[in-house]
Amino acid sequence: MASQSEGGGKDEIKEEFTTREGTYKLMQWSEYTKPTRVPFNGQSNTPVRASFINVGDDPSPDRICFNIGRELYFYVYKGVKKAADLTKPVDKRLYKGTFPTCHDFNKILVTSESVRLLVGFTAGQIQLIDPIKKELGRLYNEERLIDKSKVTCIKWIPGQPNQFLVSHASGQLYVYNEELPCGPTPPNYQPFKQGEGYSIHTCKTKSTRNPLYRWVIGQGAINEFAFSPCSKYLAVVSQDGFLRVFHYDSMELLGTMRSYFGGLLCVCWAPDSKFIVTGGEDDLVTVWSFFDKRVVCRGQGHRSWVNVVAFDPYTSIINSDGSELLNGTKLEDIKATVANGNQSNHQRNSSELSQNSVQSQGSSITTYRFGSVGQDTMLCLWDLTEDVIRQAVNTRTRTSILISNPNSVSATLPRCNSVQKTNSLVGNDVSVDGNAHPVGNSVMANSTNRFATLSLGERKEITEKKEHKRNFSLSSKSSEKNNVLKSNHVKHVDESIKVLGTCSCPRLEEVPLLEPLVCKKISSERLTELAFREECIVTACQEGIVNTWARPGKVALTQHTALSPQTSTGEMYPVQ
Repeated sequence: MASQSEGGGKDEIKEEFTTREGTYKLMQWSEYTKPTRVPFNGQSNTPVRASFINVGDDPSPDRICFNIGRELYFYVYKGVKKAADLTKPVDKRLYKGTFPTCHDFNKILVTSESVRLLVGFTAGQIQLIDPIKKELGRLYNEERLIDKSKVTCIKWIPGQPNQFLVSHASGQLYVYNEELPCGPTPPNYQPFKQGEGYSIHTCKTKSTRNPLYRWVIGQGAINEFAFSPCSKYLAVVSQDGFLRVFHYDSMELLGTMRSYFGGLLCVCWAPDSKFIVTGGEDDLVTVWSFFDKRVVCRGQGHRSWVNVVAFDPYTSIINSDGSELLNGTKLEDIKATVANGNQSNHQRNSSELSQNSVQSQGSSITTYRFGSVGQDTMLCLWDLTEDVIRQAVNTRTRTSILISNPNSVSATLPRCNSVQKTNSLVGNDVSVDGNAHPVGNSVMANSTNRFATLSLGERKEITEKKEHKRNFSLSSKSSEKNNVLKSNHVKHVDESIKVLGTCSCPRLEEVPLLEPLVCKKISSERLTELAFREECIVTACQEGIVNTWARPGKVALTQHTALSPQTSTGEMYPVQ
């Protein structure tokens, strides 16, 4: 299968790709979708999302929920171990009048007999269900008195088993308590707190009711939000192109970042809460330092909007307590395993890379792995290393610290074209392993980090002539329509011009530019989900297919006879 690329060639859909750890392979029998596959008609624009929960009952403790069009499915997730049996969903729901857009499991209150799942819908309603007990649960914003716009993101609040947070396309963020009613009339709000670009309100009622709080943030839709792994902070990305980071309990704004242009669509936190990665309509991924409040680098590899970004905690090496971690294992433990000769090929390769890096750079090593998927049907994997982080500290005084002698780069590392032969930063691709990659003067820090980045000084004379194409992707024209519920406290100014060239939105030549470690076309439709799990990577596309990619060295899928899909019964659930 192949599709015509923007450059006029053909991009084959890949079923495997290789990184420093080894080869990731698509598990054909681990595909989750509708029990009966039907041709994709493109009628629904709601993204296909996947949520996971571990219920603790061996041998298959994992459950998966995903939405396709008007349907919501709940299956036992067997990962790379066994074939998916699409004929036996634990629960299936078909909605009328609206589409499910997002969902999230309560990971505190969960047993093998009961789970709590929140589901948001295009018409603004929120439903709490138990797909194991097949209970309808509660419905919030049922009459759409709180907000009439689409639910864009929904999350249980960490450490609060009964409270959840919901964002809407109107630019509002609401805090709910699942045990409280919403009220028969539209809520009246009173100011509670206000800051630059946001305000917070509570309901004026005699008795406590939902929503507990209403946050009004920025201009345009809130596209996604994420709680930090330490549970203290909240990152919010909006259609106005801003990332805003709050201390959740104190409701204080701690920092902001602006996209290069267009709206920001997705956000995620590093496993140690030190960095935030965003993606959006500028076709870039941007890494922002939470503690330094500055852009660390940008990643260029996608040819359209970036829909999802996610960190991979299982291949990141994070020096948090003086010990390097590799796949969750201390480096000294891996070294001991290497000495005994009992490790797998995957462990051996990774350990050798880590040891080489320790010898060349000392004992303090940090390498973050994160991934991104987008409208261009491409999966990109990126390595963020200390070299890039340190380079960004003194971007205005250093021209290149990643490499002093280009001829000293190891011959085993990928070869990249010289920057003098590059015509622009965008639109000129070279073929690497049959895939198109942006051309650039890629440099390598050490054998641990198979990533590429353009040095600041060498990119400057290029970017003075041609910068990243601001109209490479068309940004949404519907931002103003989403402002009907906005308060007048936010002044409408062209923030992109105001902050360009600052630490909140540096120019392209002012920060390192990463190239992807892996950039592969893995779908015929735009990608809408990316999740990193211990044994696999999970992706989903708009066609309604959830794929499992086995990690190197993990248990191969048990070979079974292909299952004969049959349509399973499902009930119709109205959400008016």
